[in-house]
Amino acid sequence: MTEREKMLAGLIYDPADTELATRRTYAHKLCNAYNVLDEDDPERNDILAELLPHRNGAYLQGPVYFDYGDNTFFGKNCYANFQFTVLDCATVTIGDCVFFGTGVSIVTPLHPLLAQERNPYFRKDGIMTDKEYAKPIVVGSNCWIASNVTICGGVTIGDNCVIGAGSVVTRDIPSGVLAFGNPCRVIRKLTEADSVYPKMPPSTK
Repeated sequence: MTEREKMLAGLIYDPADTELATRRTYAHKLCNAYNVLDEDDPERNDILAELLPHRNGAYLQGPVYFDYGDNTFFGKNCYANFQFTVLDCATVTIGDCVFFGTGVSIVTPLHPLLAQERNPYFRKDGIMTDKEYAKPIVVGSNCWIASNVTICGGVTIGDNCVIGAGSVVTRDIPSGVLAFGNPCRVIRKLTEADSVYPKMPPSTK
C-alpha cells in the first residue's frame, strides 16, 4: 500500500511521504492564493477547481484552509462562512444544503495517545516524521453547523441537524436533532414547533 492508501484506509501512515507532502503543499498554496482574492474575483473558481475537484458548486466565503482538498466531497447548495478549516487526511463527506458558520473546523487526523508513539522521529533517510492516522467524517444533508464548531475524526452527523455554536463533536449525532456542548450532546428533537413562522389559527369554515 502507498502511504496515501494507508492514510485513507485509517491506518498508521507517514505524513512526510513525498506524494502526500507534495499534494499538501500544493493545497496550502491554493488556499493562500484563494484567500487573498476579492470574493467577486472570477479567478477564485479556477483555484477551487484545482483545490476541490468534488466541490459541486459549494460557495466558500474564505479564508479557507484545506490539508488536501481532494479528499473532501460536497453535496449541492452548500455554504461555508469565514475561516473554514478542513483537515481531510481521511474523507470528508458533506451532504446537500449544509451551512457552516464562521470558524468551523473539520479535523480527521488522530495521533497516538502514548508519547513514545506520538513523538517525531527520523526516518532512515534523515527525514523527520511522525505516526498519524485519520478517521472519516460525514455531515448529512440539510444541516446547520454554527460558528466555531469542531467536528472530530470518525464522527457522523445525521440529516436535518443543528449543531450549536462552540460545540466539539466527538460522537455521532442522530438525524433531526438540536445538539450542542463540549462534548456535543443531543438536546432535543427538532419539530414543527421550531418554525420561525407564526402558526395560523385553525379554520372555522
